[in-house]
Amino acid sequence: MRIALDAMGGDNSPAVPVRGGVEALQHLESDFELLLVGDPGAIEEELEGQGIPGDRLRIIPASGVIGMGDAPVESVRRKPDSSIVRGVQLQESGEADAFVSAGSTGAIVAASTLILGSMPGMDRPAIGALLPTTAARPTLMVDAGANVDCKPEQLEEFAHLGHVYMQDVEGRQGPKVGLLNICAEPDKGNELTLEAYRLLERSGLNFIGNVEGRYFVTGVCDVLVCDGFVGNVVLKSYESVAEQVAHLVSRTAAGTEDYVDLLAVCRVLDYAEHGGAPLLGANGVTIICHGDSPARAIRNAVRVAARSVESGMVEHLRRELSSLASARA
Repeated sequence: MRIALDAMGGDNSPAVPVRGGVEALQHLESDFELLLVGDPGAIEEELEGQGIPGDRLRIIPASGVIGMGDAPVESVRRKPDSSIVRGVQLQESGEADAFVSAGSTGAIVAASTLILGSMPGMDRPAIGALLPTTAARPTLMVDAGANVDCKPEQLEEFAHLGHVYMQDVEGRQGPKVGLLNICAEPDKGNELTLEAYRLLERSGLNFIGNVEGRYFVTGVCDVLVCDGFVGNVVLKSYESVAEQVAHLVSRTAAGTEDYVDLLAVCRVLDYAEHGGAPLLGANGVTIICHGDSPARAIRNAVRVAARSVESGMVEHLRRELSSLASARA
């Protein structure tokens, strides 16, 4: 198994991605080769003294970088030798089995969609974000921002994507699927959620109905379905809450008896514990990390990529979407 890692993506590259990749090689049980994509000189400088065997790590040269402010689709076409484009191309050519990046989310989605293509039956891939919950296991929210304007049929597709991911990667059988809405009643919501509810009700999935925003944090469902506009607002609000809790703990509880317990609460809310967000519905394994991910998050994202490959998730997704298309026909 070969996992390509964008060494030039993120706010603190190449130091953090390289360190996270090295930690993955040192600590993860999966047997894989790491392909570090980016500026060879900069990567080699970060690797000095790491002692990683040469048969487990290779450097793939890429001369360009797509910035966070660059137009995604235009940049993918204009910078064919960027670390994001080269990383995705490695998967398309069969030289890698997965790609991990903390670079521009828009560019990662665009490159994966243009180069790998969408699976049959998918309008456009969706981002799944693992949200920490008080149930000590995360909920996967789909979509977290790839599709701002959605049709009911797309929300149904997102539910199937999440169903397969939680089974294959998180090991949950019969995952519970909830539809994010303003209330629990099935006859409430906007046109999108009303029609999506009807589709999910007869989808054959373990659909538990509407889930209000105040309840999904309790882990009431394994998969939370919403359009990308709502999902991205939820995701960024979630990140802000975690940061504020950590700030309040450091400001008010440092040096007290409760400090260690409160730090444990902060870890529950920390996205770094769960690694990156899978791009679901593309013909490959793409894991998107937060731009300011620490090395621990990169390491965990590589772990998620390895699990996705080992479980055969991509082929399972193809079968799931094919069955959905047949049912619709």
